[in-house]
Amino acid sequence: MTETAKPIFPAATILILRDGEHGMESLMVRRHHKIDFASGAYVYPGGKVDAGDAAEALTDFIPDSDECDDTHRAARIGAIRETFEESGILLARNKGESDLVSAEQVLSLQKYRDELHKNRMSLLELVRQENLQLATDLLVHFAHWIGPEHAPKRFDTQFYMVEAPVDQLAVHDGHESVDSVWITPQQALKDADEGRCTIIFPTRMNVAKLARHTRTADALETARNSTVVAVLPVVKKVDGEPTLCIPAEADYDLTEVPLSQIRGG
Repeated sequence: MTETAKPIFPAATILILRDGEHGMESLMVRRHHKIDFASGAYVYPGGKVDAGDAAEALTDFIPDSDECDDTHRAARIGAIRETFEESGILLARNKGESDLVSAEQVLSLQKYRDELHKNRMSLLELVRQENLQLATDLLVHFAHWIGPEHAPKRFDTQFYMVEAPVDQLAVHDGHESVDSVWITPQQALKDADEGRCTIIFPTRMNVAKLARHTRTADALETARNSTVVAVLPVVKKVDGEPTLCIPAEADYDLTEVPLSQIRGG
């Protein structure tokens, strides 16, 4: 009997970066312990891309200069929506303006976060009502990970990075995320190694890649000039031990790790 293939859900996440006192920091949120994926783990804001994120009408609410295929357009839109829902940061402009919406305006828009989360309002309705343009053009493609076949739930996730809006504050939503922190990638890895937080394998690999940089501008410039290689981890026997393997051309710090050494899934 042939086993039914598990569905793969499109997802997207954003590494929001800023330069802090101790170097470049990224915003990470802690997943609610009752969430069915990565519960309790520190992750970057993001989540599943919904059908509404691919609505053709949304093309009227993104910059004309942002030329990408349908998959990436929906992923970028979904990443912005999920980031707003989870962290309160909104990567958008008032139509006809070049600057991102101000902290004061974002504060007035916080009422929509719960409406979006509970599907009582679509993102299209929000941008139409508030006459906004989603700043998809600011997102820099950083990574692409596809959940392995053995994963209990599989996601096809696009990772983007962006410089943090200078005056917006991050506030976790209390639903999917219950804590938020600005942290250097080096400190995040140290905290995970010392048991103060959990970081699942794909996130950890991207945290480690980000840790090559100490300045936001350098991280963004490197990403702009790099080719993103899709990573689909596979399990192979290496020296008799089940080992998770990823392609070398994806340019991570390792290409294989024993399953027994992977923490947090």
